[in-house]
Amino acid sequence: MSTSESQGQVVTTSQYLLDRSVVTLRENAIKWSLRSLDDRIADLASIRSRTMEAAPDLVADALQAKGIGPEMAGEEWISGPYSVLRTLRFLQATLEGIRRRGEVPLPDDAIRERADGQVAVDVLPGDGWDRILYPGWKASVRMDPSIGRGQARLNLGGIYTKPETADAAVAVVLAAGNVSSITQLDLVHKLFVEGHVAMVKFNPVNDYIGPYVEHGFADLIEAGFVRTSYGGAEVGDHLVMHPETDEVHITGSEVTHDAIVFGTGPDGAARKAANTPRMKKPITSELGNVSPVIVVPGAWSDREMSYQAEHVATQLLQNAGYNCNAVKVVVLPETWDQCREFMDLVGEKLASRPDRRPYYPGSLERYGRIIDGGGEVRTYGDSEEGLPPTIVAVEADADHPAFAEEAFCRIMATVTLPGDGPVEFLDRAVEFCNDRLRGTLNVTLLVDKATLKANQPAVDRAIDDLRYGTVGLNLWAAAGFALGVTPWGAFPGHTLQDIGSGIGFVHNARLIDRPQKTVVQAPFVLVPKPTWSVFHGNSAAALRKATAFEARPAAWRVPGLLAAAVRV
Repeated sequence: MSTSESQGQVVTTSQYLLDRSVVTLRENAIKWSLRSLDDRIADLASIRSRTMEAAPDLVADALQAKGIGPEMAGEEWISGPYSVLRTLRFLQATLEGIRRRGEVPLPDDAIRERADGQVAVDVLPGDGWDRILYPGWKASVRMDPSIGRGQARLNLGGIYTKPETADAAVAVVLAAGNVSSITQLDLVHKLFVEGHVAMVKFNPVNDYIGPYVEHGFADLIEAGFVRTSYGGAEVGDHLVMHPETDEVHITGSEVTHDAIVFGTGPDGAARKAANTPRMKKPITSELGNVSPVIVVPGAWSDREMSYQAEHVATQLLQNAGYNCNAVKVVVLPETWDQCREFMDLVGEKLASRPDRRPYYPGSLERYGRIIDGGGEVRTYGDSEEGLPPTIVAVEADADHPAFAEEAFCRIMATVTLPGDGPVEFLDRAVEFCNDRLRGTLNVTLLVDKATLKANQPAVDRAIDDLRYGTVGLNLWAAAGFALGVTPWGAFPGHTLQDIGSGIGFVHNARLIDRPQKTVVQAPFVLVPKPTWSVFHGNSAAALRKATAFEARPAAWRVPGLLAAAVRV
């Protein structure tokens, strides 16, 4: 299937059809909440199969919409069908485990109590396949600190192990416009984690994904458990204010969130100041981040320097910078003698990649605000539309927009902090990120092997103290988005008045009821080069094979997948 010819011709859903859809969902909400475990497992299997059927055409349409060639298809595979299929696979395995044994299928030794008493659940490797395909990768989910080791099992499984917590509700899912998987994953979360029927409103930026989502969820649409709609803010407003919808989930910006909850203009500002929402329904959200990368000083080899320069550059360039987890501030040690060398190399890597079309609305305005904020500006490569990859060197104590606004394009800031060695620097870096940068979604730390071994307690303390929903150690924290078993969302504590990166977690395939933080980590240098790197020469083929594997794992697929991955 393909919708390429119809891109840009989507018709706004009429109010009549919106109301009919909401009525249908209301009529079926209780039926869905009572759906058997066997049926839900079958539903997930169907969505997996149908999502893979449509995947090649979805990727092709995304490439066309974003103006990039097939050699760059890898990023659309991993941020699209791969992430969806991996989450579906592990969610299905979790439900199958609950059917077999009445609890989430995690061994007892995967649930441990840390020295400070907080419970952590090891979720990666997720199975034997992960041990082969992601050697050296680890991920753990830290539970809410109020949960003790003895209560950990009771806080796994959600509505499937505690059916008394299930309720019937109609959810509105306001979709993101940048990455195709987000809409599907948010829908999966509402349906299978929370047990609610859902109306999806596609984002006008990428509403070409609509037919593919409708194909993947066709069985649930036919049964009246899912409905879809198209249009702008007026459609979304009608749905969130509809008397027959119960809750809202949005992936987007703080501005959009506040417009929904409080309204716009002077009246909206007054309602926000008074904390009197116009929309009083529960709302969860994932709203982006000024994502930092903390570079801990060490003695890096030329190989390590090159690898990490590509690592950081990828975080800015992938999807033209239109990721909520794209690097926005690199935090550097003032006394590190390799600091200038490293950032010069990052610049070279940025300049070496092809130009990208700034397809997301508002890019020039956001870019301009960061540039106008002051600091030393360096651009890399040419850009026909005035948005080249850009680095702005900013003083750490400056009142700079790069610290307060997610620029959402190919621009990032650098800051240097004092510190006599890794321990003192880390303490200052954690304080800076927690207190000066907007958002709490994700942060990445880069620590070479020797420095990590010599300073493990300081690194552990930094991970503990960073107030972010996902912390990556030597691994772009965006991995937490794609792995499925790792809950994705802001660090708990935001309010409607100060929403930051949002409220709630999604992508929770192991059904951890009350996550606080996810920690993902990998070796300092991954071999072979990660397939998601924009510098991997065969990423399109490798990630297409990885997606097919997640759709239907089999031993015969592994040799071809690994062969494609090592062909860099």
